Amino acid sequence: MPLNKNSVRLLLELGRIVPFVAFVISCFYSNNSHAAIKLPALVRDSMILQRDAELKIWGWAAKEEKVEVVFNKKRYNTTASTDGKWSISLPRMQAGGPFDMTIKGSNTIALHDILIGDVWLCSGQSNMVLPMERVKEKYPDDIETANFPEIRQFFIPQQTSLTGALDTILPGNWKSATPKNVLQFSAVAYFFAREIYQKYHVPIGIINASVGGSPIESWMSEEALKTFPVSYNLLLRNRDTASINLRNKQAAAQTSALRQKQDQRDEGLQGKPAWYDTSFIPKGWQNINVPGYWEDLGLKDLDGIVWLRKVVEIPASMTDKPAKLYMGRIVDADFLYVNGVQSGNITYQYPPRRYELPAGLLKPGKNTITIRVINYSGKGGFVPDKPYYLKLGDDTLDLKGQWQFKIAEVFGQGDTTPSAIPVQYQPAALYNAMIHPLKNYSIKGILWYQGESNAAAPENYAGMMSALINNWRSLWQKPDLPFLYVQLANFMDQTFAPTESDWARLRDAQLKTLKVPNTAMAVAIDLGEWNDIHPLNKKDAGHRLALAAQKVGYGEKDLVYSGPVCDSATRDGNKAVLHFSNTGSGLVSSDGEPLQQFAVAGADKKFVWAKAEIKDNTVVVWNEAISNPVYVRYAWADNPFGANLYNKEGLPASPFEVGVR
Repeated sequence: MPLNKNSVRLLLELGRIVPFVAFVISCFYSNNSHAAIKLPALVRDSMILQRDAELKIWGWAAKEEKVEVVFNKKRYNTTASTDGKWSISLPRMQAGGPFDMTIKGSNTIALHDILIGDVWLCSGQSNMVLPMERVKEKYPDDIETANFPEIRQFFIPQQTSLTGALDTILPGNWKSATPKNVLQFSAVAYFFAREIYQKYHVPIGIINASVGGSPIESWMSEEALKTFPVSYNLLLRNRDTASINLRNKQAAAQTSALRQKQDQRDEGLQGKPAWYDTSFIPKGWQNINVPGYWEDLGLKDLDGIVWLRKVVEIPASMTDKPAKLYMGRIVDADFLYVNGVQSGNITYQYPPRRYELPAGLLKPGKNTITIRVINYSGKGGFVPDKPYYLKLGDDTLDLKGQWQFKIAEVFGQGDTTPSAIPVQYQPAALYNAMIHPLKNYSIKGILWYQGESNAAAPENYAGMMSALINNWRSLWQKPDLPFLYVQLANFMDQTFAPTESDWARLRDAQLKTLKVPNTAMAVAIDLGEWNDIHPLNKKDAGHRLALAAQKVGYGEKDLVYSGPVCDSATRDGNKAVLHFSNTGSGLVSSDGEPLQQFAVAGADKKFVWAKAEIKDNTVVVWNEAISNPVYVRYAWADNPFGANLYNKEGLPASPFEVGVR
């Protein structure tokens, strides 16, 4: 398999994460053999415990060791079992704090600054991981004013298990929302928590257990996967961890060796002087407009190493202070040099390039910016519609436009390595290590933002999502535990004719999950970006989840918490009449223009664009060429640009496909 950005990133992660996880867990269990009380990572200073719920404090001690917990002026006693495990149940409590807790056995542990409030488990993939630091340019005021000591996050580092469920997670800390700490909070979860806190004025805890790129099956238990044969059989095969570890070790070694060979073949690095050196004089370089991709210049299927450079003129008044260089997004990896000094490096395509430059690096007059780009697959270069500029204090210098480039190395058939097995993406691997260990910690509900990694094969997603919800509710022994989730946002190129779309099919699977009781969905087809799988608008996603929580989790019966959802369609001559729930104060076109993104088909399912208009809180859809409409679709595309059906409360309708009766 060709070396690509995912395999490279995985190998780097495996090289440093797997040994660390094994070391931490082995230390935990070896230390646990001593006659001393030990606590799970979540039970520590500054934790938030769930109000109005039976609470469990648990841990490990010596065999049959007596354990006492003192909390809120009451004492609770138990004895550890023969395997050293113990737990104590605390009665339901109202919101409040701060409190102290003392746990006594052969040793004493004192915990401080404990609050009672609502705890939300936040899980999924990268859009749930994505921290406030990644959106700090969009939300500077929200970060500056993040002074909420009663909003706290516990971030769970990535860990995996292929051989069964674990009892403990990697260590972490409960962090309060301050301008410094909030940069590491999940952006979606923070905006959600802030809105819930400001509404109900109770402490809000966020447990962030999410991993970028993870498919839904990695978050499901072995038992839940038994009805999905492909994933379950893979789970059984993965129990041969020795084979997996050997394969990944070999892949990592070969990748490292290949990287060294590529560097040695890179004329830009090996030249005398190197192409980033201030004494280098370029010869035979071509022009390229940034942003843009070199494949669009006729360099078909060029994967390899390409160097780019630009000389910029900077006045003396702008050089006596630190600067920041914004280079949008780059596919895939890049090394940045400014005036011959390496000033940044990112190894894969998704993070925004925002490089800090120290004072004195930029000189009055001509300055050279050189970027070494490594592209493993797809179009290489600079993603459009992103920021490209140099910021010096209040001044900016536009970096878009003409750059020079030269190809230093073209990858060929020899630039391949054995494919690694991404352990964190395997069935049950994340459930075993990051969800199951949380089962004793009472929670208010669950926020879920995931689906992008399953979009290529959406056919099982509805069943898997229902199974995951039931799986987690069973783990916490709460059959009605609120489960709130974000539907996939708009992404990728617009299409100008009705088309099939895996992303639309996955959104439809997410829509169908609303049949599971006590669930709610935040529609996001107006929050995405065509060129970024990680859209920056996390505030509105958090807001829509907060509306859903107020309805499902807090019982606000009269709240309009969702956009319109199509329930059915009836035939009226050659027209289809669509009926909706969650219409709020009424259906509207969000921009005052005619409704867009409706398509209709007969029995052959060949869809054509349709006219649509709102009538008495229904939508009437037709195309004169379709005399007998059988199917209607709305916003059925990867990026349904122009979809404008909303309710008057400003919430968008979910995409759908419906049969006409």
